[in-house]
Formats: sequence, structure tokens, C-alpha cells
Amino acid sequence: MAEEEEVAVRTEKVKRIQRVFINLLDSYSSRNIGKFLSTSVVGASLEEVTEEEEKHDEDKSAVPEASSANLKEGTFQIVGTLSTLETPCPNFAMETYYAISREDLLTHLLECDVIIYNITENPQQVEEAIWAVSALNEEISHFEKRKVFILVSTVMTWARSKPLDPGDSEIPFTEEDYRRRKHHPNFLDHINAEKLVLKLGKKVRKFATYVVAAGLQYGMEGGILHAFFKLAWSGEVPALPVFGDGTNVIPAIHVLDLAGVIQNVIDHVPKFHYLVAVDESVHTLEDFVKCISKSTGPGKIQKVPKENAFLTKDLTQEDIDHLLVNLRMETLIVKENFNIRWFAQAGFVENINSILKEYKQSRRLLPIKICILGPPAVGKSSIAEVLSKYYKLHHVKLKDVISEAIAKLEAIITPKHVGEGGEEEGEEEEEAETVEDAQEFLDGIKESLEHNAEFVCSLDASDEFLKERVMNLPESIVAGTHYSQGQFLRALSSYRDRNTEDETVLNYFDELEIYPIHIDVGKLEDAQNRLAIKQLIKEIGEPRNYGLTDEEKAEEERRAAEERLAKEAMEEAERQHKEAAEMAEKIARWEEWSKRLEEVKREEKELLEAQSIPLRNYLMTHVMPTLMQGLNECCKIRPDDPVDFLAEYLFKNNPEMQ
Repeated sequence: MAEEEEVAVRTEKVKRIQRVFINLLDSYSSRNIGKFLSTSVVGASLEEVTEEEEKHDEDKSAVPEASSANLKEGTFQIVGTLSTLETPCPNFAMETYYAISREDLLTHLLECDVIIYNITENPQQVEEAIWAVSALNEEISHFEKRKVFILVSTVMTWARSKPLDPGDSEIPFTEEDYRRRKHHPNFLDHINAEKLVLKLGKKVRKFATYVVAAGLQYGMEGGILHAFFKLAWSGEVPALPVFGDGTNVIPAIHVLDLAGVIQNVIDHVPKFHYLVAVDESVHTLEDFVKCISKSTGPGKIQKVPKENAFLTKDLTQEDIDHLLVNLRMETLIVKENFNIRWFAQAGFVENINSILKEYKQSRRLLPIKICILGPPAVGKSSIAEVLSKYYKLHHVKLKDVISEAIAKLEAIITPKHVGEGGEEEGEEEEEAETVEDAQEFLDGIKESLEHNAEFVCSLDASDEFLKERVMNLPESIVAGTHYSQGQFLRALSSYRDRNTEDETVLNYFDELEIYPIHIDVGKLEDAQNRLAIKQLIKEIGEPRNYGLTDEEKAEEERRAAEERLAKEAMEEAERQHKEAAEMAEKIARWEEWSKRLEEVKREEKELLEAQSIPLRNYLMTHVMPTLMQGLNECCKIRPDDPVDFLAEYLFKNNPEMQ
């Protein structure tokens, strides 16, 4: 009863609003830790996990979605920094900060009950973590209540530790051996940060500091193993690479189990300040890669020199260091003192199905299978080739399938040389493994039919259209194919006989409730099948694969730039042509107007001249003689008023009056 009362008291103490700061909430590890805590009730890990909860947890696949507008009562309130403003703000965070001063950041840290600095992904965050714990340590006298500082570090600070027993290298390290740990040369800053955090938390009641050394993180969208998942999913290589001999043991942990360890540290505030967060597996690099290859890739692995790891663009130097470490570790404190609802306690390989499900859901990946049916010459092969490139699918060709099947049959019927009993026993074991693998593969196919997209495209056209299409094919294409006149007609007739309305492959898909996409190629009148391909892509939708690679992005940007420049050049040329045409039209209109104006002036001049002839005759006959005489007389006499003189002269000498 005393113990139950003590737990009840401790639970009541922590069941209050707790504000948690996490750095870089837009990174893989911190994002998943933050999302997990935002859905976790404060103090929940103080209660032991019941058998019913354990059974319920077996069906887990992902952490519940959380949003700042709809949080469960009593859950942790998450705030934190972002590495860039380009990524959207996590919906589970109450507040986020970007590129703020150290002074403002310290103010936000002092507002929090728990400060988590995750230095497992970004080495540049080590310096900030050291500053943060040091700055908080200087403010201890102003703490109103105890604060918890958790440094999420990495087992790479143990990478060069000497074996506990030189004669037995399989004895694992535990938290109790942390003073004997020796760091990897590239993780000197990490171990210095660990030592400082542990030092500042000693004998200070108001400031509890912890170091959680995490193994290689996996789960959700992938972590370091994402590079192998992506390579396997793309299907571009015949085998996944294993760097070196692959026998090195890599301590690992599901990212949500790491979040569970952190939750327990916050709730329990344990007396142990250095913890190791790893699952119970002892997996080698070969185990990880082989499991990924079998579950979602080509099923094969290929051992390559360690140096080849640097050719993988998705792997950083720190990632490669994690993949090449050889270290056995076991967490005793976590297993004996914490209550964790494990996501993958047994490890990566044993939980690959749920991990793969998480991975596909997190990255919105969906396998697509497209079956294209139709008569000969309808365009199945050409359309399939375009769709396979667009959706990044394997183009399965009938000839290749037949050749592969023949090769397998020949291998089976080839006589096997049975040697001594040991060899025969080995062959039996190999056959047993083959049967087991086949059963596993079959189960995977059945499961994929339930969860994957499968599309059936039924192409058709009239016999007349198909005959005309084949007749118009170049001789170079027809040669050596079944498109010769006799063979094609027989193949078309055979197809029509086998695919009647009552008996067709489409009926099989109808029973599976997979309804075909019907396209009449003949009605589209498109020899290159571009319209059919466009219609199929519209029906099937966008690819459910990864985004473009860096090379594809660069090529896409280059192509877009070229198209933009070409469009701008075309628009400029069109504008100049339009302006030139307008100018030419304007000049033509001006010339026409000027010509018509001159014509009007000429006509007016001729009209005036014509109208002035009678008047001129009249003036020359009756006015001008007398006027000229008067002017002459005026010039001779030069009177004071010449106008009055001229008027008087004209009046006296008027011919009519005379």
C-alpha cells in the first residue's frame, strides 16, 4: 500500500501542464519525439504497462496525429526551434522559433519545465546545446521550480571503447560502463557536451540533467536507413549495397521507443543521469540491409568496399560512421526501471512489417501495378513503356517473363551432384529455406493485393483500324515481328476468338472488384497514343513514389528555364512582329491620308480657279482699266489722302456714268 500511495503522490505531482522545449522540430528525430510527447499524458509512464495494453500495442503502426488545436487533456505542450522557414510548422507544436537571438531563446527556455536538446542529427547543434545548458545553469537561482535538461546524444561516443573482456568481445556495454566509454574521432564535441551536461546537474536539486545515448534511429519515415529504403523502392539496382563485410553490430532503436525513454525520464526524474536507449536486437549491417532488400527491394545484397558509402548522396559523414560502427550495447536501467510501451523492442528485423507500414504511410508511398490488355497493334507496349517511366515501375515484357521461366525450369531439371552426407543435408536445409521464403513471399503478395493500387487498362480498336495501323508501319519495324500480314491477321483473329463477351480476362478483375479503364484507341485518332497515355495518367493519378532526385530536379529546372526562355523569346518576337505590323499599317494609313489630302487640295484649287474665271474677266474688263488709271494719277499727284482721292477718281470716271 505504501508503494501504491507513493506512486499516486508522484503521479499527482507531475500531472500538471508541462511545457517542453525541443530543438529543430522540423528534423526527423526531434519531430517524431515532439509528436509522440504531444500525445502523451504527463505522468502516464509512472503506471506499469498491463498485459492488455501490451496486446493492444502489438497492433501499433504509427504515433497518433496531433494538432495544437486539439490536444488531449494533460499532454505535454511542445515548443521549439526550426532550422528553416521553408518547412511548414509542425501542427503539434504550440510555438516555434526561427533565427532568434540567444537572449530571446534563453527567455523561452526559462519558460519551459523540460529542455530537450537533440544532437543526433545536426552536429552544429552541439555548440548551441552547450550554450543552453550553461546559460540555464547560471539562472538556477531564479528557477521557481525544478527544470529538467535532457541531452539526446548518440552511442557513437562509445564507438572506440575497449572490450569489457578482451577474451570475449560479445559482452555488451551497459549504462554503468559510461565512464569507460571512448568516442569516435568525429564525435569529440558530442562527448564533451555529454560530460558538461552531467557535470552541471550534479548536486543541484533545481536542475536535473540527463544524457540519453541513442542507437541508430529507425522507424516512421526512415532516419539513416532511409537511403536503403529509397534505393530498394526505386528498383534501380539489382542488389542493395553492404559496405564492408557487414558483420559489424549496430546498436539501434525505434525513434518512438527513444521518445518513450525520454517520456520516462521526464516522468520519473531518475537518480541515474546517463542512460542508453537501444532495443534488444544484435543486428549487423548485413542484417539491416538484407531485411530491407527482402521486404521492399530486389531481395539481394552485394558487399562493396566501405569507401563506396561516400558515393551515396543521401548519406552524410555522420550517417556513414553510424553504419560502420561495431558495438554491442544493452540498456539495463531502461528495462528495469521504466515503463515503456515498446514499438519495436525485439528490433528492426523482427518488426519489419510494421516498420515498413509506418514508412510507406509517413512518406505516402503506394505501390502501383498496371495491367494493359488489348488486341495486337493496339499500342500496349509503347503505352506501357511510357507509363513505366512516368510512374517509375518495372516494365514486365512477355518475352522476358518467358525467358526467365525457361531458365528457372532448366535449372530445376538440371541433375544435381550429391556428394557426401553433409552436402546432401545442406541442400535439404537450403530447400527448406527456399520453401519458407516462398511462403513468406506468397503471404506478402496476398497482403499487397489488399493494400496496393492495382489498375487494369483495357485498350481496344476496330479490326479495320488495327489493320490500317499495321499497314502504315515502316518496314524496319515490321521486320522480324508478328506484324507481317499473315501473322498479324492470325493473331488478331485468335485474340477475338479467345476474348468473347462472356469469356475474357476482364471478368477475373471484375470478381476482384478491380474495374478496368476502357479506352477506344481508334476513336482518339492519335498514331502516337499521346491522348490515350494522357487519359490513363489522369485516371491513375500522380505517382506514389519519392519526389524528384537532385539530378531530376536540376534537369526539370533546366528544362523549365529553357521553356521559359523560349516562351519569352516567342512572346518578344510576336510583340515585335505585332509592333512592326502596327507601324507598317500606321505608315500606310498616313501615306493614304496624305495622298487623299493632296488630292482634295488639288481639286479645291481647280474648283476655285474655275469659279474665279468669270470674276477675273469682269474685273479685267470693267474694273482694272479705270483702277490702273486712278492709281497712276494718284502716284503722280500724291494727295494727302490717297484712298479718298482714288475713290473720288473712280466715282468721276465710272464708265457707266459716262
